[in-house]
Amino acid sequence: MPDSLPCIVLTGRPNVGKSTLFNRLIRSNRAITHDRPGITRDRMEGVVRRAGLPVFGIMDTGGVTLDAHAAVTEGPDGIRGFEQDILRQTETALGRAQGAALVVDGREGLHPLDEHLAAYLRRAGLPVLCVVNKVDGMELEDELTAEFHSLGFPLVAASAEHGHNISLLAEELVAMLPENRQAAPEAPALRLAMLGRPNAGKSSLINALAGEERMIVSEVAGTTRDSVDVRFTLDGLDYVFVDTAGVRKRTKITDCVEKYSVNSALKSSSKADLTLLVLDAAEGVGQQDKRLMDMLDTRKSPFLVLINKCDLAPRQSLTRLRQNVRDMLVFCEHVPVMPVSALTRRDIGKILPMAKKIYDECQVRVSTGRLNRAMEEVLARHQPPVVKRTRARFYYLTQAETAPPTFVFFVSDAERVPENYVRYLERALRKLFAIQHAPMRIRLRSSHQKKTRARTS
Repeated sequence: MPDSLPCIVLTGRPNVGKSTLFNRLIRSNRAITHDRPGITRDRMEGVVRRAGLPVFGIMDTGGVTLDAHAAVTEGPDGIRGFEQDILRQTETALGRAQGAALVVDGREGLHPLDEHLAAYLRRAGLPVLCVVNKVDGMELEDELTAEFHSLGFPLVAASAEHGHNISLLAEELVAMLPENRQAAPEAPALRLAMLGRPNAGKSSLINALAGEERMIVSEVAGTTRDSVDVRFTLDGLDYVFVDTAGVRKRTKITDCVEKYSVNSALKSSSKADLTLLVLDAAEGVGQQDKRLMDMLDTRKSPFLVLINKCDLAPRQSLTRLRQNVRDMLVFCEHVPVMPVSALTRRDIGKILPMAKKIYDECQVRVSTGRLNRAMEEVLARHQPPVVKRTRARFYYLTQAETAPPTFVFFVSDAERVPENYVRYLERALRKLFAIQHAPMRIRLRSSHQKKTRARTS
């Protein structure tokens, strides 16, 4: 969400339907929703649009549990131990926002936690709209909203699950915004997904890069559940980091929420401009890390490998670990491997420049004429081998796509070009056109023998 966009915060006690409401307003199933309380912990950001244009930003937050003295009190199982972190995330969101929506549960009625949070919001000094959620029709509005008028806020009844009054709610939220705050066009940003096993330090790295406590960090594996967008600007460039849940082997996943989290993580990686695969130097590299590397290589996704917590590993162990990773990347040697530490900030400043370099390489476009002139020398220097008593003939080469760069060779018989010669062609292309770290696709297409043009006198 761009900083220039006016913003509303969704807040409320656990399990009142904030995340479902967030998904409705942004028209996307970004936040994981479940009947179990405490699913959302980190704050999530999205954009509410009209006719495809951004109108205002919306921030989803975890369930806040306050007592009558505005101190955190123990929440349900899903957030137990994270109550103070969730409040701190909510306070940060309110500090950036122009208004707040207090979401309450119309079916359960007014709860003391609603009253305590309402008192807290009054002291924040922002305009507040009370959203009575889970009101599934107009005929229920009077009955289910009556007691919430005592909170003293303007009120809208809605149903996030069934879509009742969502358009009216959006209108009311727009009306809360200052008239002089107009939504600015969204600037393009480099979208980077963090991927890795649980507790590898993905959230810590994002906090170190963003320069703020943007994500809740804990030694408890599985703290991050949703795929959370974190937008920031560095040296005039806009970035969006997508923090994702840790990815374990599917056979070890028995909890349905974790299943949703892992699916969301893999989906976020496929939609990102680039993926940062985070390994834990203290834990070493495992088969699940290898599976993620293979998946990214198969997809031809741009990615780099970050060996986090390198401050915890002795130098010799780190050298061996780096070599183990290199061995796993034998078929995608272009992928950078960077030892870093979120805690000590070792080489943190090198991550974004490398990500930008890989992204720029993915956009390389080479004209057909330039390609063929350059490749004539490459093919002459090392001809394709003879296979079944015949040498494949290369006719011409063209670039079919970018992101990643995709090159198509038209040859007499693609079956007669061995894999090691394809790798030779890829290395030559990388050297010729300075594509050092981006993925690359090489395709061979069998073509009829090139026709000789008739001479004209």
